[in-house]
Amino acid sequence: MTIRLLLVDDHQVVRSGLRMLLGTEGDVDILGEAGTSAEAIAAAEKLNPDVILMDIGLPDQSGIKTTQQIKAKHPNIAIIALTIHEDEEYFFKMLEAGASGYVPKRAAPEELLTAIRTAASGEVYLYPTMAKLLVRDYLAGDPTDVKKERGDSLTGREKEVLTHLAEGESNEAIGRELVISPKTVARHRENIMRKLNLHSRAELVRYAIRKGIIKA
Repeated sequence: MTIRLLLVDDHQVVRSGLRMLLGTEGDVDILGEAGTSAEAIAAAEKLNPDVILMDIGLPDQSGIKTTQQIKAKHPNIAIIALTIHEDEEYFFKMLEAGASGYVPKRAAPEELLTAIRTAASGEVYLYPTMAKLLVRDYLAGDPTDVKKERGDSLTGREKEVLTHLAEGESNEAIGRELVISPKTVARHRENIMRKLNLHSRAELVRYAIRKGIIKA
């Protein structure tokens, strides 16, 4: 599978560096670049990429708002935040906007490639240090989580799938381990999210930590 990629960053040197880094990967096809929010939205419409690498600090509008607008019209496009910002304000806002990953610009090239491939497969990639923010957010408490204490409604198989999902595994990896098809994993995932009233991987991880399914 070739991953069709769009680069969005207001610095030409950053986009050039990403081209050099990713252009040698056989499964990545860089369709185009954008330096502003307006250009990104237009390019998403015209090129319909599989994945967009999105900078948060764009000159005309934030990458957060841009992500919201693109996802509203093109929910099939996976968007990964690639940014210098590593604080929780930007992190949670990007996840809420619909981002499928959050990677700091200081990350190793292998981490970025993993994030792109994970997002392209329909999964969510959280850089390890950013995932810790989910733990801190959980420990601080969230009164809106009270309504989500519905784990007893899950079947045994769904609890197994939930454990693997919360650990960040892809549908394919979970399927291999549980000896079921990726489509079956996807169906279990839909049922889990519906039963627990969860709407994102971030919420799923927080739920799993709170219930002791995975360790903080």
